[in-house]
Amino acid sequence: MSVRIYHNNRCSKSRSTLALLEERGIVCDVVNYLDTPPSSSELMQLLDMLGMTPRELMRTSEAEYSELGLDDPALDDTTLIAAMVSHPRLIERPIVVSNGKAAIGRPPEAVLSIL
Repeated sequence: MSVRIYHNNRCSKSRSTLALLEERGIVCDVVNYLDTPPSSSELMQLLDMLGMTPRELMRTSEAEYSELGLDDPALDDTTLIAAMVSHPRLIERPIVVSNGKAAIGRPPEAVLSIL
């Protein structure tokens, strides 16, 4: 089983999710997405697997969200995806991918349903 986690080590939920997977003996491909952000096409695939819209995946509490005017409801999905690629802190975390499915580790146990 191949498991990938889009991880931010400074995030307690991300660390807890990774620890939960490791406790179960699951070896993960860890992507430190702040250093290596997903491309637009990767992000679109993740959104499809999550069944979410770009706005639903955005961390609206991040400073970049308001600084970039991303609260404007007129912005289209392409613009929101481009903002997340350019400013990966805007992406909700952690995201775990396995078996062609994805889940957000909030709470960490939420990822167990895709394993």
